[in-house]
Amino acid sequence: MNSASLHCVPSLNRWLAICLLLLWGHDSWAAEQEQSVNPGINDNFLEAGLEVGQWVERFEREGREVYDQRMAVLEAIDLKTGEAIADVGAGTGLYTGLFSDKVGPQGKVMAVDIVPLFLSRIMDRAKETGRKNIQTVLGSGQSTRLPAASVDKVFICDTYHHFEYPKSMLASIHQALKPGGEIILIDFKREEGTSSEWILSHVRAGQEVFSAEILAAGFEEVTALPILKDNYVVRFRKKSS
Repeated sequence: MNSASLHCVPSLNRWLAICLLLLWGHDSWAAEQEQSVNPGINDNFLEAGLEVGQWVERFEREGREVYDQRMAVLEAIDLKTGEAIADVGAGTGLYTGLFSDKVGPQGKVMAVDIVPLFLSRIMDRAKETGRKNIQTVLGSGQSTRLPAASVDKVFICDTYHHFEYPKSMLASIHQALKPGGEIILIDFKREEGTSSEWILSHVRAGQEVFSAEILAAGFEEVTALPILKDNYVVRFRKKSS
């Protein structure tokens, strides 16, 4: 190694350190720029000793509309063979396996969640059933951590109201979608005088507010799908730049 190369080593190390700090600090920086809209809403998912089985019973049960109508939802979102879809807030994997079968071996399903134990369950089930097109991604409160232009569709089912930092999350989703990619949003109808007290206290806003936030993030509404009673289903498309 010549003397010029030796002089470059400390400089290179400094640049590597700076790059790593920028990467590690990105999520924290995003959070500092945006205040949480619902502090603590995800605390119960992050507690030590979380029992995955209890959440399976809660999420994958008869009587929960998005479970009972899962095949109608699958049909409505128009998922095609070979597409890549991100299941953001995948939970215990209610829809992940269905998406896997729909897109086929040439497609891809990215199951995103902030709960490592949920993702472990999804991968265990994928291995048990031979679904090799499923990948898991540990997201954060500020980012899906999906690669840029990696998916055709992003599916968000009863999860958007859990976004503490919706602007940051939507920016992450916008970046992850390919040109013309879509968001499929499913969330609880929240209507004063009609919705239950639990919905009114748990879900911070209704369809109008959530849709406005998505539109402001660089999307356009494609259609609302009247297939559910307690939840609304809306498709949005990423605007062309």
